[in-house]
Amino acid sequence: MGRAGFSVRDFRRQVVGVDLKVPSINGGRVNYINFDNAASTPALRPVVESLNHHLKWYSGVHRGTGYKSLVSTREYNRSREAVADFVKADPAHAVVIFLKNTTEAINKLSYRLGFKAGDQVLATAMEHHSNDLPWRSQARINYAGLDEKGRLDMADLEEKLKKSYPRTRLVAVCGASNVTGHLNDIHQIAALAHEYHARLLVDGAQLVPHHPVDMKSPADPAHIDYLAFSSHKIYAPYGSGVLIGPRETFERGAPEYSGGGTIRAVYSDTVYWADAPEKEEAGSPNVMGALGLAATLRFLQRMDPGQMCTYEESLTEYALQKLGEIRGLTVYGAGPRVAVISFNLAGVPHSLVGAILCYEAGIGVRTGCFCAQPYVRYLLGERDQYFECLNNSGVCRQPLPGMVRISLAAYNTRVEVDCLVGWLKRISGKRQDYIRRYRYDSINDEYMPREFDVSRLNSGLGKGRLL
Repeated sequence: MGRAGFSVRDFRRQVVGVDLKVPSINGGRVNYINFDNAASTPALRPVVESLNHHLKWYSGVHRGTGYKSLVSTREYNRSREAVADFVKADPAHAVVIFLKNTTEAINKLSYRLGFKAGDQVLATAMEHHSNDLPWRSQARINYAGLDEKGRLDMADLEEKLKKSYPRTRLVAVCGASNVTGHLNDIHQIAALAHEYHARLLVDGAQLVPHHPVDMKSPADPAHIDYLAFSSHKIYAPYGSGVLIGPRETFERGAPEYSGGGTIRAVYSDTVYWADAPEKEEAGSPNVMGALGLAATLRFLQRMDPGQMCTYEESLTEYALQKLGEIRGLTVYGAGPRVAVISFNLAGVPHSLVGAILCYEAGIGVRTGCFCAQPYVRYLLGERDQYFECLNNSGVCRQPLPGMVRISLAAYNTRVEVDCLVGWLKRISGKRQDYIRRYRYDSINDEYMPREFDVSRLNSGLGKGRLL
């Protein structure tokens, strides 16, 4: 099928739930505006229709001799091709492994690299916990520093590579920050890592959905060795994720999970493991999740990811410009960035801002530290004083430090941005009124309207009630 090209109006029509209305405590229902795409994006109508069609053909994959199993196996394997094609991975060199999400992908890699005593991983001080915590139990971890805006300090990265050579086996870096949206130059980092005989893992959870990615040929010094990303952040929320890396990495040793599907032969005292990727996908795989991701990536390629990226850049610049008009609002980080913006509004706790936008405006944002506590503390200048807000039982004595995050996508519009900005101006001008109208729940560290019936969360779900 030929490439259709990107139009925000046409793309918006394909988004499930884009016309959803939600209840407001001010009365009636309002159009829901989703600015929480960095957490999860909505599904696409053509993909949902495709999966509904395939459900009648759904069956267990691999070794089944039934016709449905043969069809499902073929489509499951073809899904790997769609993933590799989307990020320009070399199929002769790289293997695509299906997992649940980016977190599981990075954890898997941490077990499969075979670290030895003295080996090091060089990460950055801006990483999501999922690209930090898995390495701590496998190797010695060091962190490249940041500048005053929270951007990666490339000089410090190189200096640490020099000092730790040849002990640093892996450089682990986010392609784009889930806090500030900061876009790292992954190919420059790759060339630097390879110069010092280290490999590079890119956490692509926030990069792949917003920016075209080219893993490049392994003969290119700037190639990406390992890439991980999640389907639920790129319009395919069906519980799938991928790890892409050199086949040789997964040829050595036993997988960290063993069992059905991972073996070629089992004897009483010997196990012969299957080849990758089957070796790395223990148990029955999430076939529909893989098919959903593949269908989504094929659809996005027809829409032209480059044009979608250009639109998101324009929308992000517009949002930054409009947010700059609000007195007392601080935006964290600096460009280049993907469509992720975190900020605080002076005099109003971040979680209160999120609650007001939810219950009154029908705008979905995210508040807190976004699973990147050290980075958020750095940006706030609070360092490791974060838990002074907790008592001995771990209960919040006061709202924990954090930020408000909006994350835009290619179906969002300037009209939606204007609505957000209008509400933020209203909150800023009437902050004391809002503080009186909401109560702080110290157990859950969140604000709730004083006059709110939680049963209203079920309102409007009707026959499709989920709660």
